[in-house]
Amino acid sequence: MPHARARVWCLLAAAATLAAGTATAQELEPRALTNLPVGTNFVVLGYAFSAGNVLLDPTIPVEDLDAQLHTLVAAYARAIDVFGLSGKVDAIVPASTGRWTGILDNRDTMRIANGIGDPRVRLSVNLVGAPALRAGEFADYVPGTVVGASVQVWVPVGQYDGDRLLNLGSHRWAFAPQLGVSQRLGPWIVEAYASARFFTTNGDFFGGSTLDQRPFLAAKLHLVRTLSQRFWIALDGGIGAGARGVVNGEPRDNYQSAFRIGITAAGRISGGHSLKLAGVMTNRIDRGPDFDAVSLVYQFSWGGS
Repeated sequence: MPHARARVWCLLAAAATLAAGTATAQELEPRALTNLPVGTNFVVLGYAFSAGNVLLDPTIPVEDLDAQLHTLVAAYARAIDVFGLSGKVDAIVPASTGRWTGILDNRDTMRIANGIGDPRVRLSVNLVGAPALRAGEFADYVPGTVVGASVQVWVPVGQYDGDRLLNLGSHRWAFAPQLGVSQRLGPWIVEAYASARFFTTNGDFFGGSTLDQRPFLAAKLHLVRTLSQRFWIALDGGIGAGARGVVNGEPRDNYQSAFRIGITAAGRISGGHSLKLAGVMTNRIDRGPDFDAVSLVYQFSWGGS
């Protein structure tokens, strides 16, 4: 049953596109361009643990930062028809507890924070190679080259205290457009993405300052291998640079550059239930995040029949 196999792979792929990243805009999301049956709904619950120099806000002037961050994620997504093109809308809400230690102005500093981070909403549209289809129409659909675009928005309602340097929220809006291309080669899928993240002004930065931040640019590459009808695995990589901060009109010497590599595995348990396990290692090139993270995501899907 070709259309049944196609539907299974589509539902499995969604698990990898909904889990929130643990820190920067340089997130790794394999199979984000997979065509999904219109009307399919997804609910996701995930857990991530990160350890190292985890910069929730890349403008902070903390040296030798060491953190341990536990994050729970709840997400919802729905596959939609966008004028005949396949699309998706999703919303992600993270809740974190973390402990940070480091050096600020030659003094030891520590912060323990628990609460909600900035939620995110996103619209994704596959522009080429992935028309809007119902489940029964996948029998005649042969995926090949797919080109897609998305825009994600960070909503500044997470926990924030202007008197504290380290926060779970950012107290400013952020917008991240992304363009991607995917090519299927038998059991392999090769994906490449380019993205940027833009920030509005934070008028209540640490010490009553005003914070602006230059854009952060990133490129990502994924090599995906289907192992069976139920399972797939992916090798992930990315590189990013930018995000220099400007405090009260004065540029900070905190231009970021880092690369990230990881591995992702996903599989269907039964029915609409699936799991995804991912590990990521991030290393700075000059300045920026330097940490390891692991995440486990459960997904339940329904509808789209």
